[in-house]
Amino acid sequence: PAIDIRGGRAVRLLRGDYDRETAYDADPLDAARRWAEGGARWLHVVDLDGARTGEQANLEHVRRIATDAGVPVQLGGGLRDAEAVRRAFDAGVARVVIGTAALRDPAFLRAAVDAHGERIVVGVDARGGMAATDGWVETSDSAARELIHRLADRGVARFVFTPIEVDGTMDGPPLDQLAGVADGLDAELIYSGGVGSLDHLRALAGCGLPALGGAIVGRALYEGRFSVAEAIQALAAPGSGG
Repeated sequence: PAIDIRGGRAVRLLRGDYDRETAYDADPLDAARRWAEGGARWLHVVDLDGARTGEQANLEHVRRIATDAGVPVQLGGGLRDAEAVRRAFDAGVARVVIGTAALRDPAFLRAAVDAHGERIVVGVDARGGMAATDGWVETSDSAARELIHRLADRGVARFVFTPIEVDGTMDGPPLDQLAGVADGLDAELIYSGGVGSLDHLRALAGCGLPALGGAIVGRALYEGRFSVAEAIQALAAPGSGG
């Protein structure tokens, strides 16, 4: 389950557009407790303010979630230097997701991986197949697939991949695009974006990609399309590949 925090609230954006926001929980800890009580094995938390500005803005909320939810937390947003990574780990998160800095500061990413190993995840958000930066505001000249495979060759063990065009739409994942990214990848890939039904999850689990290790879901859970328990069951159903 995804918990995107902006201005201290749990929200969801449509296609990464900060002007198309839906607020769901005034206190993101309420969402964290709900998903954990529903059976979530991890929580994916994003500081949207940090992602946009590069400065961590919701770390106290993250700390409360990591302390009280009872499941491990993976945090992204605003993690662009070693001090920000240290603060995140001090707040109790289990893994951090480095996004923009993975493109702009390879030396920082390399040092982070050397220091923290598999606790470092690289988040690659793609618009039109190209990696986006600065909280999805800017599009780089790096193709998402090439970036992911290049960083895997350099020792990154885990990635979060989000096609921005479908994020928040609940229209389903672009399986062909996902397959193009995951094929032959020697690392774990966690998919995020557009999941709106249990059939979408079954399709992900059944697409036969060894690198695919999990899925992040936001709006569909907040709007009650299915429960966390139902999602886990769909991913593990016979014939799904989960």
